[in-house]
Amino acid sequence: MAEIITSSYRGFVRQPKEALSGDDVDRLLTGAFCGRTATVGEDGYPYISPNLFVWRGSQVYLHTPRHKGHFLANVRHSDKVSFEVDETGEIFPYGHVECDTSVSYKSVIIFGRIRTIENEDEKRGFFSAFLAKYAPKHSWGREIGSFPRLAGPIVYAITPEMITGKCSGLPAVSERWPSQNNTLSPGWMPRSTKPSL
Repeated sequence: MAEIITSSYRGFVRQPKEALSGDDVDRLLTGAFCGRTATVGEDGYPYISPNLFVWRGSQVYLHTPRHKGHFLANVRHSDKVSFEVDETGEIFPYGHVECDTSVSYKSVIIFGRIRTIENEDEKRGFFSAFLAKYAPKHSWGREIGSFPRLAGPIVYAITPEMITGKCSGLPAVSERWPSQNNTLSPGWMPRSTKPSL
């Protein structure tokens, strides 16, 4: 696995207690349903695409149809990409002001290089792992490993150069508002109770 970075220009995690461990990063990348890949085009604009994917051999594998689209054009322009997954939890109040609202979550961002896969065995390995993740074990009664159209889609692998993982936990009920007031605006009063001038 690539080095887990907790402080750098890219992927800076402000509070070390919010950094995910390497095992948590691996679990989130293994189990996340969907990821988002950011590429950059020749015109300098970033493009973000949601992708189903697998985390396999410390690489992210995904695929697209074999046609000249935005994603492929950007990958041909630059192999530098970012890939993100997240898992949201519960929204909760932590203070007496409406904007004292937060959410528990986990997220991982990968900075790396993307390449297309031409090797048939590597593509077959990707699709086997992909269908093991997304299809039921019995594959609706169809033959497992039947991939007659391997040459059709484009398969990509993202090799991480840097990985950051961040989380914000869900506080116990006793640590949330109204049991506890952790507002960032302690002097604020509702308009109806403010003293008149």
